[in-house]
Amino acid sequence: MMDSQEHIVMLPFLAHGHLIPFLALAKQLQQRTGFTITIASTKLNIQYLRSSISTDYDFKILFAELQFCSSAHDLPPNTENTENLSLDRVIKLFYASQSLEYPLLRLLNDIIDQEGRPPLCIISDIFFGWAVDVAKSVGTVNVSFSTGGAYGTLAYVSFCLNLPHRSTDSDEFLVPGFPESVRFHRSQLHQYLRAADGTDVWSKFMQPQFSRCLESSGWLCNSVKEIEPLGLDLLMKYIRLPVWAIGPLLPPAALKSSSSSHASVSRQRAGKKSSLPLEKFLEWLDLLSPNSVLYISFGSQNTIGASQMMQLAIGLEGSGKSFIWVVRPPLGFDLNGEFRAEWLPEGFEERMKQSRRGLIVRDWAPQLDILSHKSTGAFLSHCGWNSALESLSQGVPIVGWPMAAEQAFNSKMLMEEMGVSVELTRGIQSVIEAKEVKRVIESAMDEHGKGGDMRKKAAEVKELIKLAVREEGEEKGSSLKAVDDFVRTVLYKRQEQP
Repeated sequence: MMDSQEHIVMLPFLAHGHLIPFLALAKQLQQRTGFTITIASTKLNIQYLRSSISTDYDFKILFAELQFCSSAHDLPPNTENTENLSLDRVIKLFYASQSLEYPLLRLLNDIIDQEGRPPLCIISDIFFGWAVDVAKSVGTVNVSFSTGGAYGTLAYVSFCLNLPHRSTDSDEFLVPGFPESVRFHRSQLHQYLRAADGTDVWSKFMQPQFSRCLESSGWLCNSVKEIEPLGLDLLMKYIRLPVWAIGPLLPPAALKSSSSSHASVSRQRAGKKSSLPLEKFLEWLDLLSPNSVLYISFGSQNTIGASQMMQLAIGLEGSGKSFIWVVRPPLGFDLNGEFRAEWLPEGFEERMKQSRRGLIVRDWAPQLDILSHKSTGAFLSHCGWNSALESLSQGVPIVGWPMAAEQAFNSKMLMEEMGVSVELTRGIQSVIEAKEVKRVIESAMDEHGKGGDMRKKAAEVKELIKLAVREEGEEKGSSLKAVDDFVRTVLYKRQEQP
């Protein structure tokens, strides 16, 4: 235990995929140091975070509400995170998030008034580069936190800062910070990255934020040194700052050895309820043989096109594999609206129910609980980093369908560096055919060949992840050492300050 008088303020970006890792890091920091930890966000995001803390939770994490009015930024009332927003509204939310600067400054000044000194540090999301200046203005330091992996973070940050696809007519290009041998492809770019030229709304937001983050005191990264050695090495060289790999920020229960022995860690982690009770999922999975089920989910932000959905369903049925599929209305429809039978092949849902081949779930499922079940054999995923870590922590290989942000870069790394993934397609504009869906699913779930290799590598990654967070006596895993080193570094910087 250290000086419990110290205080750390954390500022997550306004998206569930960012809030959840920030909360997990807050718990870990509080547990390891006894410091006061305050998570600062908008009113509705604070409500969401409180709801995802279990009632028996006894760490002292404080929440501070920052004043925010979405309608002042041409957004619908009560729009405080990216959940279910269209892309044109997501970018509006990014710009609107800059209005948190003054409420944050007020919060810091209140803390200084009460405690007689500034907080030990601010841990801010990499989308909040402006927090570097706020920290300096009150006499503390800022540490930037990327909730993504090291490889995906570097690719995304360097791409946004340098726009390397603009200086070549070729579909292949180099990204500064990566060796010559690593080539990126135009098809890996989401439409807004492909269109980025420095004058577009995305570049104009990202470039100043990432540039300011390069002046932080260091970066925290939700990854594990042993599973991303190349990515971490390249990221550190590129940003020329300390990088602490402190992941995976997952519930401790999910990293225990026994499968499905824990209560719903997913509910606790996401603060959401499924349309089906957890018991129903587990009963259904219990009836199936090990590694025989494909779990399909594209995260809380994404959906696919209507024709893609139809082809995926036909290919799935043709593969003969059992599956759990989290469906949402296709692109162009209200994501929160009713899911219509016409978006799937005629009689598909009924056939899957009758044959007990598939569970079709509306909107949300207890992902970690499903991934940790022995019957789950592969995960068809958008390759968001939280989902990738959840899958790998359970030794489940991935069938990638990246869609936005840095997901295609994650997918590339999972395939080329880790060997735990195969890609079905990329993006929401792509044309996929049922026979290709069938072929890829069968290959990924085959006990031998490609599927067997991926499963073996995923099992090795699972062990590395568990070792990184293990603590026995004096022995500490690399991620715990990184957390402790980060704390020591900011304490040392405190002493250096005049």
